[in-house]
Amino acid sequence: MLPKTGDVLRVTKAASVQFVQPMLFRVIRVHDWQTYDGWAWLDGYQLNAAGDAIERRSIFVQLQGLQPGFVKAVQRVASRVPVSA
Repeated sequence: MLPKTGDVLRVTKAASVQFVQPMLFRVIRVHDWQTYDGWAWLDGYQLNAAGDAIERRSIFVQLQGLQPGFVKAVQRVASRVPVSA
């Protein structure tokens, strides 16, 4: 799976041994740096369960080990009050 900008991925130990604890990751870009066949450097944001970015990271992963990630839709209360005319 070659990710693209905006994709949310579930990164696990299958992608690299450093990810013993799985994480959600939103891709900013896939670097075109030369690496080992089937591996890639990704820039993006680590996400919490609500889908909010908690840390920007660059990760080195095996593309075959990446999985699609899903963020639960969270009902948010609007913080603004509409202006009446």
